[in-house]
Amino acid sequence: MHACILSFGRYIPGNRIEAKVIATHWKRGTEQADQLGILEKSVPSSDEDTFTIAWEAAKIALQTGNIDPQAVGALFVGSESHPYAVKPTSGMLVSALGVNHFCHAADLEFACKAGTAAMQIVDAMALSKQIKCGLAIGSDTAQSKPGDVLEYSAAAGAAAFVIGLPTKTHAGICSIDRTLSYTTDTPDFWRNAEEKYPSHAGRFTGEPAYFHHIELTAKKILEEAKLKPSEIDHVVLHMPNAKFPLQVAKKLGVTEEQLKLGFIVPHIGNTYSACSPLGLTFVLEHAKKDQKILLVSYGSGAGSDAFLFTMLRDGTPLPVGNTEKELRHLSYAEYLQESKILS
Repeated sequence: MHACILSFGRYIPGNRIEAKVIATHWKRGTEQADQLGILEKSVPSSDEDTFTIAWEAAKIALQTGNIDPQAVGALFVGSESHPYAVKPTSGMLVSALGVNHFCHAADLEFACKAGTAAMQIVDAMALSKQIKCGLAIGSDTAQSKPGDVLEYSAAAGAAAFVIGLPTKTHAGICSIDRTLSYTTDTPDFWRNAEEKYPSHAGRFTGEPAYFHHIELTAKKILEEAKLKPSEIDHVVLHMPNAKFPLQVAKKLGVTEEQLKLGFIVPHIGNTYSACSPLGLTFVLEHAKKDQKILLVSYGSGAGSDAFLFTMLRDGTPLPVGNTEKELRHLSYAEYLQESKILS
């Protein structure tokens, strides 16, 4: 028996800033943004942080799946931008969501794959029958130094999944057929404890980092499952920009049609720990029964988590209006204010 995704939710702030607005502020052309393939990105409001957007996503997951919060036996939240250095986001979420206080809970960090790490932990706990179900959340309000290339992509969003063994009342949306991880020491992206903004190794973040980990991990899980890329209906890859996933997909023999449903980065940006999990939520809304899904995350430092899912029924659209606020496009000055960069 496999554990399943019983329900899911997402939250993306309604604020947007267009790449051309950022480029104009720095008196640059749009060539750099065009190369990244990002048209605009989500921006948290001044009253939003990793905790609040995680709560929004988790609330939707519980409500749409008709899940009793008291049945949740584990809650893990992955992020690069936990509001406190010492005060767990997971603890705040347990109380705010009304989850049973006898609950396994922890904050996770592994760059942009902390959200998928949470999914693996809850999957394992459900399979071992330590819990009936648990919440796995990826949530970030990503940081970028003003003027750095990351400013075009570092975005905000959260995705939440209730994972557990199927029951008569909660049959599950998709089964988690297989998962594996690949981990190295690759210093492509980092932020020291007292630093406000991350540093990165420029082009080094590509070939020996992102491409190596994604390609190797995807090939390994397909090999273990005895599947060809053509047998997968939907593929979600980590999306630091719109360029990298298309390049590695071509190497893997994955088509743009297979990427289509979860390829959200051009209009949202890179939501770090929520990035590939958010892509998965869009796939789960529209995929059909018996279709197979491959998800491969990537976290700098570095590692990848891969999952194979099989849809148990047709996808479940999330309630309209609950997943994204009415869009508000910001000037650069408004962006600085909302992001609290000036504070």
